This record gives sequence, C-alpha cells and structure tokens, in this order.
Amino acid sequence: MSDLRQNKHKKFRRRRIILFSIMIPIMLIIMVVSVYATYLYSKGENAFDKAFSSIRDGKGSDLRTKNVVAAKDNMSFLIIGVDDSDVRNFKGNARSDALLYGTLNIKTHALTLLSIPRDSYVLVPGTENSTEQWTKIAHAHAYGGPELSVKTVENTLQLPVDKYVRFNFTSFLEIVDALGGIEVDVPVSFTEQDSKDKAGAITLKKGLQELNGEQALALARTRHIDNDIERGKRQQLVIEAIIKKALQMGSISKYGSIIDTVGNNMKTDMDFETMMSLAKYAINNKDDFKVKSINLKGADSTIDNIYYYQLDNEELHKTANTLAKELDFDLPFPDATNTTGDEVTTDTGIGTDTGTETPAVTP
Repeated sequence: MSDLRQNKHKKFRRRRIILFSIMIPIMLIIMVVSVYATYLYSKGENAFDKAFSSIRDGKGSDLRTKNVVAAKDNMSFLIIGVDDSDVRNFKGNARSDALLYGTLNIKTHALTLLSIPRDSYVLVPGTENSTEQWTKIAHAHAYGGPELSVKTVENTLQLPVDKYVRFNFTSFLEIVDALGGIEVDVPVSFTEQDSKDKAGAITLKKGLQELNGEQALALARTRHIDNDIERGKRQQLVIEAIIKKALQMGSISKYGSIIDTVGNNMKTDMDFETMMSLAKYAINNKDDFKVKSINLKGADSTIDNIYYYQLDNEELHKTANTLAKELDFDLPFPDATNTTGDEVTTDTGIGTDTGTETPAVTP
C-alpha cells in the first residue's frame, strides 16, 4: 500500500515538473512581450508628442459643425510630402512635393485617396506674409506651411480637412525599410536619381517586385517619364503598398523603428490617442479594409510662360461630391453629377478585391 502511494506521489511530482517546465517559459514570454509592448506604448507616446504640431489653434475645420471622433466618425486628412533635405538647403518651408486628400469611411472600411497634382492652378488664400493669389498648389506649403496647405485644399474642394500628416523623404525611406520593403507592381520601367540626387542611381523594370526605401521613393518621385497625373497614381500605389504591409506586419520589433521615424521626421496634428484609435480600427478591420484611388482630371496650361495643371472644374466638382459621400458630408456642389469616372478600388491584399480599374486618364 505504501509502495502504491509512493508511485502515485512520484507520478504527481513528474507531472508537476513537466507542467512547470512548460508554464515557466510561457510566462516568461508573456512577461517579455508585455514589458516590450509597454515600452513601445511609452516610446510611441513620446514620439507622437515630438511629432505633434497643431494648426488652427488646435481647433477643427470651420466646415465642420461638430467635433470628429477618430474611429467612430468618418474623417478626412491631408498627406503632405516635402523634400526638405540638406541638399535642397531651404531656409523656410519647402514646397509640397506630394499632396493627397484622404477620407476614411468607418462603416464601409474604405480609405479613399485623391492625388492632387503639385502644379494644379488654384487660389491660395493670403497670410500675414503673402497675398491671396492664383498659383500652383505646391506653393501653399512654402507660403504658410501645413496650415495654408490645409486651407487651400479646403477652399478648392469645399470639404473639411480634419487632420494632416506631413512627412519628408527621410521618413518615407525609413518607414519602407523598417517594414522590410514593400511589394509594388511597377507600372513602367525608368531610371531616376536617389535621395541624395545622384543621377541614374535607381533603375526599376516594369512588373511586380519588392522595393526598398530608395526604390519606393524613386517610384513616387519620378515625373520626367510622363506627367503629374501618372506621378500621383504612382504615389497612390506606394502608399497603398505601405498600408498593406503595415497591416500584415507580424514582428512587434519592427514597430520600434517605425516609431523612431515618426518622432524624428514627421509632423501631424493627430495626438497619440487619435493615432492609436485609428491603428486599432485598421487592424481590427484589416480583412475588409479597402483602398480607393481617385485622380483629378485637367489639362496642361501655360500662363505668363509658367506651366500649370488646369483643373477641369466640372470634374473637380464631381470628385468633391464623391468624397463628400464617403464622409457623409453635405454635397459641396449639389448641381454637379455626384460621381466621378476615374476611380480605382483595391483591397489591402488581405480581404477581397471588390472593385475594378478604370482606364487611366491622360490630360
């Protein structure tokens, strides 16, 4: 009887040892991940505090009648890309090199991106240091930074800009590299300079391929092979690829590098809480997340021997109405047709593609 009791005790001890040998590593992993996640959260909060730069005295758009709550309300934002590298040696604000107006429809999980050609001929509002004038939309940032870019886009589309994000080429490069590169179906073969302006440094062939930061930047920047409209479409391709890769990103360690980039090279009026809300929303709905691209129609124009892209007003109004519907916002141009014909819908590569591509529009 005592031998039987001893055997049972030994078996219980062995089971307990086995259980502990399994549980202890698991608990250690949980502890390490929890500590690292807490570290990342704190690091992210510090980074966004560093990147935060309010406009409009911290108030929302004058076109809004109520405050917008991130991840609960449809919202809009303006993405501003600038080249303020040391090579350019700018004393003040650089002209915007890329300009995209985006809407996020919370119900349909659709992100719509409108590429605005940098040479678009628009009315730029006056500031303390400049007068109201018709000029290239890229000049708005040079005259008044992100705030004037926001005002100019609102004035052009008659739609609110709820938040803005400004990035420079350094942040663009580092984000793509921190993600481990992005997959893009390059639409055309070309050779372009790199971020240091070294001529012929980047050569890409047409077709689906993995791009690093320098290659992705070259694809987004090159404009000598065609025109600003096609350039805008390439920028949309790159941004869509970044979104896709970010939503698929499995390694938690990569977030640290991205957070460093945000803090050092980006400016935004989104606080950390807003950004976290949007990130959680995107991750929770990644299987249904869609990206739609729209481009503005127009024609080449020369005024006083200066090249401009003359927007087609009728098409501009149609496009603004299309974006208003994504926001559940009153149509800014109710007399115009409410849809635009140049729209492409893609998914993030995780869910199902529900859209079709329309023929490219050449001005």
